[in-house]
Amino acid sequence: MPKKIVFQPATEIKVTGIIGFLKRKVTPHGTGAKVTCPKEYLGKTAYLVIIDESTEGSEQQ
Repeated sequence: MPKKIVFQPATEIKVTGIIGFLKRKVTPHGTGAKVTCPKEYLGKTAYLVIIDESTEGSEQQ
């Protein structure tokens, strides 16, 4: 059974040492979900930030 991920809600985050930023749509994958990422980031640590679309404005993906 997959490990349960603890979700930590927040309204602001500060991260240093960023080498890239991606905006992707979460898509279904089996019984879970996935976000596609370029293979150049294999082995890197990634942070997934969930955005409340009702407060994001009119920005389109």
